[in-house]
Amino acid sequence: MKCSCSIWSLGFAVVAVAVIGTASADEWGVVKGKFVFGGAVPSAAELKTDKDQEVCGKHKLLAEELVVGADKGVANVVVFVRDKGVKVNPEVAKAAAAEKVVLDNKGCRFEPHVAFVQVGQELVIKNSDTVGHNSNVATVKNAPSNNIIPASGEVSAKFTSEEAIPAQVTCNIHPWMKAWLVVRPNPYASVSKTDGTFEIKDVPVGEVELQFWHEKAGYIGEMTIGGKAEKAAKGRKKVSVAAAGTDLGEIVLEPAIFQK
Repeated sequence: MKCSCSIWSLGFAVVAVAVIGTASADEWGVVKGKFVFGGAVPSAAELKTDKDQEVCGKHKLLAEELVVGADKGVANVVVFVRDKGVKVNPEVAKAAAAEKVVLDNKGCRFEPHVAFVQVGQELVIKNSDTVGHNSNVATVKNAPSNNIIPASGEVSAKFTSEEAIPAQVTCNIHPWMKAWLVVRPNPYASVSKTDGTFEIKDVPVGEVELQFWHEKAGYIGEMTIGGKAEKAAKGRKKVSVAAAGTDLGEIVLEPAIFQK
């Protein structure tokens, strides 16, 4: 009896460990932080709008290749989980598949300036202006497109492959217009807001590799996190994701990295 009890106990312990291990693998955490400009806030140049003046001339359009807020927050920094085959929260994947991503031609600029769309997710490119635009999407792995979109019109598309780097979107009719599309295979990506903050939800607990990109800096290879200067080859940085969340805090980006 004693031996039989021990075997049963051992078997129970193995099953318990397996169950606990499975539960742990299905834990999710948030990764967040804030990008801060490490110098005086630069002023954005005014764009020359020399087409369709009756519509586009009404807007004071500024260059958006480097947007820094009054509080030094850096907007439009792209952060995504780079790991191939990363485990994806099924609820998040289901919700994302049902949601459309909208890129609007509005006020003779693209809104948003940087958009994130997943493989298989519907992208709607619309035109809220009273003049026609075209949206030239320069993808590499996916077939590029160049659609004329009349006033109040729209087109839709889906991507079948991820893009290694963000794809540029331009308007040939209004050459000052520019945007970027981040096409990734999973929902684990974020674009920093006007205050510099970003957040990636439901990332699997454990170590993941993040990658950082900005249109002016390219892959961000230098940053200061928690007062410590760090090198990130090709913008890559490994972080440990906790179930309680991982806050990278302020990520300071020095002006020199944008001088390219």
